[in-house]
Formats: sequence, structure tokens, C-alpha cells
Amino acid sequence: MAEDQDINTEAPFEAAQRPAPMLAMSGQGGALAPIVKAKPRRSIRSFILPVIILAALGYGGVKAYDWFVEGRFLISTDDAYIGADTAVIAAKVAGHVAVVAVADNSIVRAGDVLVKIDDGDYQLAVDAAKDKIATQEATIARIGRQVEAQAAVIAQAGAQVQAAQAQLLANQADRQRAALEFDRSQKLAETNFGSQQRLEQAAADRARTAASLTGAGANAAAAEAAQNGAKANLDVLAAQKVEAERTRGELETALAKAERDFSFTTITAPFDGVVGNKAAQLGEYVQPGTRLLALVPLNNAYVDANFKETQLASIHPGQKVDISVDSLDGRVIEGTVTSVAPASGSQFSLLPPDNATGNFTKVVQRVAVRIALPADALAKGDLRPGLSVIASVRTRDEGLPKPTLLGALGFDASAQGGQAKSAKP
Repeated sequence: MAEDQDINTEAPFEAAQRPAPMLAMSGQGGALAPIVKAKPRRSIRSFILPVIILAALGYGGVKAYDWFVEGRFLISTDDAYIGADTAVIAAKVAGHVAVVAVADNSIVRAGDVLVKIDDGDYQLAVDAAKDKIATQEATIARIGRQVEAQAAVIAQAGAQVQAAQAQLLANQADRQRAALEFDRSQKLAETNFGSQQRLEQAAADRARTAASLTGAGANAAAAEAAQNGAKANLDVLAAQKVEAERTRGELETALAKAERDFSFTTITAPFDGVVGNKAAQLGEYVQPGTRLLALVPLNNAYVDANFKETQLASIHPGQKVDISVDSLDGRVIEGTVTSVAPASGSQFSLLPPDNATGNFTKVVQRVAVRIALPADALAKGDLRPGLSVIASVRTRDEGLPKPTLLGALGFDASAQGGQAKSAKP
């Protein structure tokens, strides 16, 4: 029986190679009895192989269906990176750094203080500009008082002109009277009705009134000249006042410049972001243009995907994009195509290629496509500029139904045609 057990445990192939079983002697009668041969077991390989084949066919079918429905409409590239409009914050005025209010990787809001520069000299410049304006305002006020005084002088000169003109008229009347009296006395003297003394007196009166008239005319001319001079002085004072006011305007501009320089001593964040690459150190002397730190607006990050020129025909703004981020273990984020660059990347390089010189080898060019990221994904702060992503643009029109196998075979179209025919009267 031990021999029978050994035979049963052998593999079918090994049992077939062994010679035919011998007849065993019976224990009691001595008769020969045939040895019973065990049935061979089925190998586990016969079950695994069909299962693997079926699974492979099923997996291949699913993948083929996915490709037919979605995959063939996806245009992908791994030449894509997250970007942001990073701002390099630099000094606008010279001075020693008095305060560094932020550290690397700190989050700041728009208006937060980043760096302060010693403002002592700039405060003095502001005070000096204000003092100059005050002095100039006093000068303008003084000229204004002189204008008022000169107006009084002009009024006085006007009164003197009027008095001189009145005296001139009176002298003209006296001269006319003296001339008539002389003529009358002369006629009387010629007819011996008047005395010679009366004639001489009339002649003297005529000469005296003539002299008085000349003097009155000179006084009137002098009064008018004085009036004109007073008016000219008033014009000079008015011009000086205008000049002083314009000088005050220049001083006000200087004050605005001083206040502007003073404001630049406090450097604030222009937008929300994260501080990076901080170079400002306490006590350091900085010049205009010295880089202090970089500010990265993570909330406004985007993706620049460089697609081949052969892929651009189906890419348009507004299409959805599946973005797989390498740093997030391939997590997919949905973005949106916003724009396509106006030229290939080589055209914006420092030395654009000139294909009209030397030997020519055609190289497929790449064009940058700007992709907007959703606000909820940006709010987490995980998307940092420079990270690599894989961008897949969905070029299928979302307004149309998904393609089906029946539609590809034409059955849907025939069904729609039958419905159209039945709808006709």
C-alpha cells in the first residue's frame, strides 16, 4: 500500500514515463490484483492564464473606450510649469536699513510694512521745504501790502493831477482876463481916455498871468507824470507778486518731492504675497535700485504650458485643462486656457535663430499657452512658481454629447433619421 501511495502523489507527466504497474500478490489467497491508478489533478496554471487573458481584454477594452470617448480629444505636454508675476522689491532712496519687518517665506498683505530706511535726512528736507514756503508766503504778503500802498499813492497822484488841472484852468482864465484888460487899456491910451499907468499895469498883469499859466501847465504835467510813475510802480509790484507766487509753486513742488522721498523710506507690500529671497539686513546701507526682497503672489499663480506647434490647431481660450502637479503626487486640478502666446518661445529668446543662414534642420517649435488656475486651489498655497506639471487640454466641445460606439458605427444617425421620417406627415 505504501507503493500505491507513492504512485498517486506523482505528477501525471512523471507517472506516464514510468513502466506499467505490476500486479501485487494478495495477502491471503495469493491471487494477483491490479493496482488502481489515481486521476491526475488539473494544474492551477490552467485557471490563472484564462483569468489573466480576460482581465487584459477587459482592461484594454476600458482603456480603448476611454480613449474613444475622452483620450483622443486630450492634448498633453509635460513641458509646463507654474508661474507667477513675482515682484522684486528694491530701494527707491539711499540710506541705512532701520527696520526689517518680515522674514523669508512670511505671508504679507497689501500695505504691510516690509522694510524701513532711516528717514532723518528726509524729514529734515521736508521741514526745510516747508520753511522756505512759509518765507515765500511772507514775501508775497509783503508785496501785497506794497501793492495796496502803491494804490494809495496812485490815488494821491490822481488828486494832485486834478488840482493842477484846476489851477491851470484858473490861470487860463486870469490870462484871458489880463489880456482883455490890456487890450482895453491900450485902446483907451491911444484915444487919450486912459492913463499910461493903467496901460502899464495891464501889461504887467498880462505877463504875470501868462507866467502863472505856464507854471500851472508844468505842475499839471508833473502831477500826471507822478501818477503815471505810481501806476508803473504798481505794475512792477504786481509782476513781483506773480514771480513770488510762481516761486512759491516751485517750492511747493520741492516740498512734494521731499515728502515723496520721505514716503519711500517706508517700503510696503504692493499686493498680497509671500516673501522670498530676502536680502535686506538691519543696518545695511542701500542705494536706489538695491534689491531688498522678492514678493510672490501665490494667489495669482498660473501655468505656462509649452505645446508643440503641431498641437495648437485644436487649442483655444476657454477650454478646460487637467493639470497634474508633480509635487502633489499627481493630483489633478482643473484649469482654463486663457490665452496663447503671439509667437514661439525662440522668438523671445536673447538671440533669436536665423534659419536663413548656414545649414537648416527643421525643429518643431513650442508656443506658450497661459492657463488660469482655480481660486480654491490657489488659496491652499501649494502651487508654487517653478513647479512642474502635466497639462492636458480637453479639446472636445463640451456643448456636444459624448461620442458613443453606436454613433461611431452610424446606428444613432440611422435611428435619428428614422425618427425624422416618422415625424413627417
